[in-house]
Amino acid sequence: MIIRKGQAEIERIAKAGALVAETIAHVGERLEPGLTTLELDRIADAFIRSHGGVPTSQGYKGYPRAICISVDDVVVHGIPDDTVVDDGSIVTIDVGVTLGGAIADSAYTFAVGAIDPESQRLLHTCQDALAAGIAEARLGNRIGDISRAVQTVVEGAGFSVVKSLVGHGVGRHYHEDPHVPNFGEPGRGPRLSEGMTIAIEPMITMGKPDVFLAEDGWTIATSDGSLAAHFEHTVAILPDGPRILTPRVGIAVERESLAALSPRASA
Repeated sequence: MIIRKGQAEIERIAKAGALVAETIAHVGERLEPGLTTLELDRIADAFIRSHGGVPTSQGYKGYPRAICISVDDVVVHGIPDDTVVDDGSIVTIDVGVTLGGAIADSAYTFAVGAIDPESQRLLHTCQDALAAGIAEARLGNRIGDISRAVQTVVEGAGFSVVKSLVGHGVGRHYHEDPHVPNFGEPGRGPRLSEGMTIAIEPMITMGKPDVFLAEDGWTIATSDGSLAAHFEHTVAILPDGPRILTPRVGIAVERESLAALSPRASA
């Protein structure tokens, strides 16, 4: 069942979303070679709790950490541990926060130090795909319009969409209906209506789209070892266009394609 929210509830999700964005920026500012992903998780956990929030991932279906941190070929759900971040790596910080009973979710893939041009192109393409998906998140469109927009950008750049992973509704629960795939046909799927709040999240690879689940039951990585990128926003469907409820702050900088969305998109 798709849960549509009223304006007051959307504002609560936006407050959670602001803390999500601040957390991503806070961790990003401290992201440097030599740190472990567990150290970064502790930084995030302390920051979220000090601002009155709760890390939504902590304990969710048994997940053991505050946030997900995915390095290089890990697509999503990397469990923070003694993995050391290296210069030249790409690192996805994926944060869910519960605040005032509302939940928001966002992810950003950071470059650590200098990365090669093709890796940078992967990150830019993923951001552009997110922007294209958000631009289609308008009343009267369907989920398939978002999906196709993302797929067109990714595959047009020569990269692959991970088809076994999807975006989702979010707000009252961490994962709600509907699923939001990153591939599909326009004009298909649930129609977008006022008050829907969805997480749009392209998950893409430099190589083939195939992935595997690690023995820990959470970590999902590319089967061919190719790099992966993941960018995500929580978005509300409103009469005057999509509103990003997790707008970037600080070190997490948007691409021009996202910044060019209507002012309402990042209000």
